[in-house]
Amino acid sequence: MNHVLCGLAVNESLPFELVARLMAIADADIADCLAGRADLSREQAVDLATRVEESAVRLAYEGRLTAADINPLTQPQAALALLDECSGDPEWARLFAQDPDAGRREKLAACPGLPADVRETLAADPDVRVVAELALWATADLAARLARHPHAEVRRAVAANEATPPQVLAMLITGEGLPPAERCLVCDDEETPYTHDSYCPRFDCDLRSGTSCAGAHESTIHEMTEQALRNPATPVEALLGFADHPSALLRCQLAARSDLPPETAARLAGDPAPGVRAELAENPAIDDALIRVLAADRGHDVQRRLAHNPRVPLDVLFDLAAATKIGSALLPRITSASPSEIECLSRSSSSVVRMLLAERPDLPAEIRNVLADDPDAKVVKSIARHPGLSETQLRSMVERHGVRVVAKVAANPETPSTLLDALTRHLPPVRKALREIARHRNATGPALLACLTDRQARRVAAGHPALPPEVVVELLADDDWQVARAAAANPSLPAAVMVELVLGLNGA
Repeated sequence: MNHVLCGLAVNESLPFELVARLMAIADADIADCLAGRADLSREQAVDLATRVEESAVRLAYEGRLTAADINPLTQPQAALALLDECSGDPEWARLFAQDPDAGRREKLAACPGLPADVRETLAADPDVRVVAELALWATADLAARLARHPHAEVRRAVAANEATPPQVLAMLITGEGLPPAERCLVCDDEETPYTHDSYCPRFDCDLRSGTSCAGAHESTIHEMTEQALRNPATPVEALLGFADHPSALLRCQLAARSDLPPETAARLAGDPAPGVRAELAENPAIDDALIRVLAADRGHDVQRRLAHNPRVPLDVLFDLAAATKIGSALLPRITSASPSEIECLSRSSSSVVRMLLAERPDLPAEIRNVLADDPDAKVVKSIARHPGLSETQLRSMVERHGVRVVAKVAANPETPSTLLDALTRHLPPVRKALREIARHRNATGPALLACLTDRQARRVAAGHPALPPEVVVELLADDDWQVARAAAANPSLPAAVMVELVLGLNGA
């Protein structure tokens, strides 16, 4: 891969005539970069798609090509992309339904709006993966039919399809009214009983990790049940028995259901597996009484997940903030807090609660300013990124809390150039701050030069338009390909250098 040419291909300042030159020598990587250019004309898009089919797929998905621009025989992947976007010729679907390449038929099966005869052809496909892909996206009537398919892999896909009728999903769960599955991917290829090694060394093996079959397609049936538990269309009445299922994974899926009845939720609150109780804790379907029960649960991750429940009462949230490490996350309950609740939160004696409030991006200015003067560094770190803060406020944060807040101040989109310059000279240096400054719209040339001293910041700073042009040119030869590519994409790269790079590499 020529990283410099790939960078040039996305450079917004690349002259029009050089785009054409690059197209003439483009490989798949360069063509993919060119395909993303906003200024690519329709004629150029068609030409690029003709030269490099991989680019045609991206161009098709981005609406830059029409059915008239694509030959399905020579550009099958692009034709399938247009079908996936409902922009292809329906006759193409009939063509691909008979394609000897099963991968193309599988891709076709995922396309919406297929003609009825094509769906029927794919439903009878000899490759079960094609049928399973069709089942995943099938309409209700076809999904109901495919639920009776003898292969467990197809039934697994039907269970994941939200268009599958509820009564059919219930049948898949209970097995009532359906003949038993006859095959699965495991027993298709292996003598049973067989368990697939999670670290299988075979390069040609595409069985899922850990799958097994002892004659009843156990792992695939388990996966089918898991998909049905996740499917919101599955009637919850058919799932309640899983509260006592030996599989903790299935009990976790039940605990996450938004339609979980209170009595089942109460049973799961006593589940021996903390992962089940943690899943339940974040479920907005649980009531206040159960929330308060789980607030005292010291099981792994239960209290932290409960803090993320949008219905957790504020007094419980206060207790959770003191009892567990929540981190500086924007919690749903904080997002929905009323103006009076925001005022209450801002006056909390708990610095953790004030920190959580500071994560909310739409705070009233007076609350934001109070938190900006907070004596606790973790509160100031959370508020430092908020727009509307003055340079004086931001400088005060750095003076009071030093390295603990420098990176967050640098990340504020309104931090002025003068302060960014000063942050690059902060002692001791803060590398995270350099990485923020490297992408900051207000960064100056001198600040960006300082950013080049950090390996990660260097990769970003090399593409910043404020970097001096002569430095950008030097970085084209950098040992780090990401730096060289970013420099080539920098709009400040001199046009003469662009010409030299393109013409020199294509022999013109």
